[in-house]
This record gives sequence, C-alpha cells and structure tokens, in this order.
Amino acid sequence: MIGINIYLALIAIATLMSFYRVFRGPTTVDRLVAVDIMTTITTGLMVLFALYYRRMIFLDVALVYAVLAFLGVIAFARYLEGGI
Repeated sequence: MIGINIYLALIAIATLMSFYRVFRGPTTVDRLVAVDIMTTITTGLMVLFALYYRRMIFLDVALVYAVLAFLGVIAFARYLEGGI
C-alpha cells in the first residue's frame, strides 16, 4: 500500500513536469513529446489501478490505450514532417 502511494506521488510530479513542457515548450515537437510522455504516464497509472483493485481488465484497457496513443503520436509526427 505504501509503495502505491509513492508511485502515485512520482506520477503526479512527472505529470506536472509534462504539463509545464506542454505549455512552455518552445517548439511543437517539444509539446508532442510531452503529450507522448503524458500518455505513457496514464498507461502506467492504469496498470497501478489494475494492481490496486486487482482487476485485470484495466491491463487490457491500458494496452489498447498505449497502442492507440502510439499510433496517434506517429500520425501527428508524420503530419508535422509533411508526409501525410
């Protein structure tokens, strides 16, 4: 139980740092990387919820979310590159 609280505190710090980069990022690519980091943080949070509540359905949701987030970031990066 204490371990999960420590993980949640670290996730909160990482989220705040990512929000800072989203709003203050000097370029669009920096903002895109920050959004990608936030999707990774959210995936980790879903895995922690699966461990805490002992519900394995959260792992399936986290896996689908991670794949869709990855595809979204790749599509946006291709758009920025001019490939789409």
